[in-house]
Amino acid sequence: MVMLVVGYRLGNDATTRQATALVTESGTTFRAHGLYGKLARVSRPEPSMALESPLRKGENPLARPIANLRAHHAAYTKKGFTRALIPPAAVRLDLEEHTLRTVSSHRELIEAFIGAAPNTPQPLDSAIKEFRTALGLPTRPVNVPWAPRDRALPPRVEAMLRTLAHGSPIASPDRLPVGWTVTGENVRLRVGATGETLDRQAVTELQAALSAWLHFTKNTAG
Repeated sequence: MVMLVVGYRLGNDATTRQATALVTESGTTFRAHGLYGKLARVSRPEPSMALESPLRKGENPLARPIANLRAHHAAYTKKGFTRALIPPAAVRLDLEEHTLRTVSSHRELIEAFIGAAPNTPQPLDSAIKEFRTALGLPTRPVNVPWAPRDRALPPRVEAMLRTLAHGSPIASPDRLPVGWTVTGENVRLRVGATGETLDRQAVTELQAALSAWLHFTKNTAG
């Protein structure tokens, strides 16, 4: 019987240390640390909390372990483990997970992964996607453009938007020597009897400049 795992081994050339992390299809996390060329020390396995804690009843057993696998990778990399000794990979091993009860079997799992993993560079998310796909689990869509959620507009802006939608202009008081008029078609600045219409790019720049000014002076306005 075979077991599917996903994992990686990273190395720190400055300290000549290596770190291995993998997750099995039950959601158990295995890790090992050691010096280059030496027998790694295997840490205590971390079973999926979704199977251990009643508070996580209904949670997918692999959700948190996979998130932790990413977190471990980021933490190792931050600590200088930047060499991919074994690039992230999803691998089928000729082992049965329910027999992994002893420290020796934990080491056997690590060694089996090291021996079977391909040396093909790929991102961790690609290996995780392959792992989840092989288990018939939903995967993250790729190449989906991100778009920010629309934020609720301030009430005053909402009111002005309705004014423009009804075809009416928004303008500064006529008594001011310098003023502006906004319509659904354009923005126009005026000085006395003369004026200038701004294109969209100019309006965008003006808005950014005014926003910067408002933030810059927010603590000094009297």
